[in-house]
Amino acid sequence: MSGLMALKKHLKAGRVYRRGELAQWSNAVDRHLQDLVKQGEVQKLSGGVYYYPKQTVFGAVPPEDEDLVRVFLKDDRFYMASLNAYNGLGVGTTQLYNEVLVYNSKRDGHHVLNGRSFFFIKRPFFPTKPTEEFLLVDLLNNLHLLAEDKELLLENVAKKAETLSQSQLLKAVQECGGVRAKKFFAKVLSSGTVAYGL
Repeated sequence: MSGLMALKKHLKAGRVYRRGELAQWSNAVDRHLQDLVKQGEVQKLSGGVYYYPKQTVFGAVPPEDEDLVRVFLKDDRFYMASLNAYNGLGVGTTQLYNEVLVYNSKRDGHHVLNGRSFFFIKRPFFPTKPTEEFLLVDLLNNLHLLAEDKELLLENVAKKAETLSQSQLLKAVQECGGVRAKKFFAKVLSSGTVAYGL
């Protein structure tokens, strides 16, 4: 059996792989991967990240975002979010955004994986499931990314904060808040009024 065939034998449809993982099944992994990409059997998603597509009657199925991120980070511990999640808080955000935020403990920065934009945000703490308290703090952290009227948003966030569990909100601020969020919510939680700026 050729080295290329030996490598192909280990590939599972629908899986995303790192080059390092594939090297265990090939004595010339770069050449073999190059051949498989050229033949259209494997897709190169980014530097060192490859996808062996699952085929259906409609063609190749794209990889799941979670699989892409897991392989890219080499870690299972991350939280994927969208700026669209703030729209459910009732504080006046209505825009729709394409970017995916990835909270993790390893990487920062913007990366394109399989043609999709991911913003990796390195944080020591992040939830596995978002609460309203976390989302409110997160909105303040990412205020600069939002297209809505900032002053109006701040007023609405302050009002919303008064309706949430103060202890849970304080915990979210302490664990996940950036400088802006900590400053803002320190005023909100201490005085209970709604006229706040940064």
